[in-house]
Amino acid sequence: MPERLTEMLMDTWTPLIILWITVLPSIYMAPMNQSQVLPSGSSTGLKRLNEEQRVLHRSKRGWVWNQMFVLEEFSGPEPILVGRLHTDLDPGSSKIKYILSGDGAGTIFVINDKTGDIHAMKRLDREEKAEYTLTAQAVDRDTNQPLEPPSEFIIKVQDINDNAPEFVEGPYHATVPEMSVVGTFVTKVTATDADDPVYGNSAKLVYSILEGQPYFSIEPHTAIIKTALPNMDREAKEEYFVVIQAKDMGGHMGGLSGTTTVTITLSDVNDNPPKFAQSLYHFSVMEDVALGEPIGRVRANDLDIGENAKSSYDIIEGDGMDVFEITTDAQTQDGIIRVRKPLDFETKKSYTLKVEAANIHIDPRFLSGGPFKDTATVKIVVEDADEPPVFSSPTYLLEVHENAALNSVLGQVTAHDPDVSSSPIRFSIDRHTDLERQFNINAEDGKITLATPLDRETSTWHNITIVATETRNHSQVSRVPVAIKVLDVNDNAPEFASEHEAFLCENGKPGQVIQIVSAVDKDDPKNGHYFLYSLLPEMVNNPNFTIKKNEDNTLSILAKHSGFSRQKQEVYLLPIIISDSGTPPMSSTGTLTIRVCGCSSDGTVQSCNAEAYVLPIGLSMGALIAILACIILLLVIVVLFVTLRRHKNEPLIIKDDEDVRENIIRYDDEGGGEEDTEAFDIATLQNPDGINGFLPRKDIKPDLQFMPRQGLAPVPNGVDVDEFINVRLHEADNDPTAPPYDSIQIYGYEGKGSAAGSLSSLESSTSDSDQNFDYLSEWGPRFKRLGELYSVGESDKET
Repeated sequence: MPERLTEMLMDTWTPLIILWITVLPSIYMAPMNQSQVLPSGSSTGLKRLNEEQRVLHRSKRGWVWNQMFVLEEFSGPEPILVGRLHTDLDPGSSKIKYILSGDGAGTIFVINDKTGDIHAMKRLDREEKAEYTLTAQAVDRDTNQPLEPPSEFIIKVQDINDNAPEFVEGPYHATVPEMSVVGTFVTKVTATDADDPVYGNSAKLVYSILEGQPYFSIEPHTAIIKTALPNMDREAKEEYFVVIQAKDMGGHMGGLSGTTTVTITLSDVNDNPPKFAQSLYHFSVMEDVALGEPIGRVRANDLDIGENAKSSYDIIEGDGMDVFEITTDAQTQDGIIRVRKPLDFETKKSYTLKVEAANIHIDPRFLSGGPFKDTATVKIVVEDADEPPVFSSPTYLLEVHENAALNSVLGQVTAHDPDVSSSPIRFSIDRHTDLERQFNINAEDGKITLATPLDRETSTWHNITIVATETRNHSQVSRVPVAIKVLDVNDNAPEFASEHEAFLCENGKPGQVIQIVSAVDKDDPKNGHYFLYSLLPEMVNNPNFTIKKNEDNTLSILAKHSGFSRQKQEVYLLPIIISDSGTPPMSSTGTLTIRVCGCSSDGTVQSCNAEAYVLPIGLSMGALIAILACIILLLVIVVLFVTLRRHKNEPLIIKDDEDVRENIIRYDDEGGGEEDTEAFDIATLQNPDGINGFLPRKDIKPDLQFMPRQGLAPVPNGVDVDEFINVRLHEADNDPTAPPYDSIQIYGYEGKGSAAGSLSSLESSTSDSDQNFDYLSEWGPRFKRLGELYSVGESDKET
């Protein structure tokens, strides 16, 4: 601690001593600088402290001085003297007054208005404000009139080393590839010092490493960090913690320092090859495993990470290179061995493979370190499994003629059990593929026979599925598709392609083609269809028509003569025999209808009806239809007119929503009043709940439902009302669900012959004052209380 205090005192007082020895004389003894001379027009000048007797005679110059300096952070018992102002106009009679204004005047800097001495009253910090601009002026003490123009000068705060270097951007993080050569750039750090970089060495920094050697080094002046050791291996150590120091005063004793940390991480390079965890792997697999299923995994470890650790696997040798394949798992970097072709325990029971793992991304700088690959041996044992039967062919194609006899054999399928036990096989047809049961199969030998007749014209192909099942294990089942093609035989006679109707013009010429007809045959001969056309034997010498075979397998019908007339014969029927060329040949007879029509000169058919000739002149069929339509229209109009006449006296019902007029509907019926009992049934006004004698309270909903009692029958008109009311009052008083306050009971009718008379006020002809309520006391305690209330009200009115 004493040594540090000594260093601080030296740092503080050494510049202070130099200031008094060198700086202050430079303030008061420096030659005048013409750039700081005030404007002309004044005859005053600056007198330095140690040259007050020397008078400077300069024409047209008043105030002359250099910049003033004051030491920062100076704290003495008394204010520090910065400098003194003096003018030649001051004869020493104290008639001149010095005035100071500007930055800090009166607070930080104070001037003696008589002597011109300027003192600093506070400790100054150059880092807060480096210089102050002030204005000095000499005035007459009595009149305050300025003796000369004001002049500006600057007081600069002189720096001391009172700020330590700081790393503003720290702590730092950097990366450098592993195995880098010495001198590889890592990163650069920067420290700042708030002291004056111009004056002295207070801001001159030197960098050094406190922790992190001998792995890294730093340039003292540029602060560039570099590697100091070669071949640093990330797999051995990945992260380094380095402490950097920055010291001012050029690194000399007494300088202030600051530190920061740099975390340096070695990034990975591909400098390690993959390595299998073991040199030999054993796997076993069932022979019935599905294609593409994984049977095992191998792994080659790589000390590198990321892309540098990725490897690809391949089978380079072995007797199962075409049976197995290996792929890379992108997530785990494992080699997955899968089945590529079906396995057969009975054929081959084991396989030996040689698997290689190689890095995908190779760094050429490390090729000299050896091949970045590794190999391992994989032995795979095939285990026996109970396999389903195997058909001799994956598909079967059978052909059968459509006229084949029932139970004839169409073909045979064969299958065997590939297992050593060789179980017997039973065959069957999947009836979902043979819903009509057209085929059968022998369960022992697999021969397929015909069960129902076939028709090629209905269905040319039949696709069925044959099922083979082991007799010892019915769960072992195999299926095979069988396609059965039905071959054609000539069993269909040809016929006309469509119902032909020919039209013959009355003005036709002999030899004119009336119609061209064609034929079709449902059969499908190998060489195509060839039809033969002929007339019936009895019509070979037909006087009206003849036929002609065309090259395109069609037939032309020709007229032998002209002069056909509809009146003579309107329709002709021409039977034609059509035969095919099959074995045996098939034939059919088709009749062509030939209608005689009237045609225009160019041969266009106009009319084919014979009755057109017997119609009156100028009245065609179209005209008759038009007349009939007019008659029907007139009848419809008459019917509508009669209907409207019937409904003309009915009032119109306004259905328009926009018509907002009021409609007054008058009824001529007048009610019969209370005595009218014929208009409606009074029983409909009764409370429906009271029919069975159950009348719930109307004021609240009771928590407990009152058990219904056997209700009374509907009361006739002549019942005693007093007895009825007493019964209901008794029920209400004994109702356990009723609250302890009175409530109104609703009755759905008014009886006749009551001693109280009508309860309605509509027929009452007397006023309240004429009524006597004493009779209410006879109806029970509750009505008695009601009578007392009314009696009291009447007495109050009289009073």
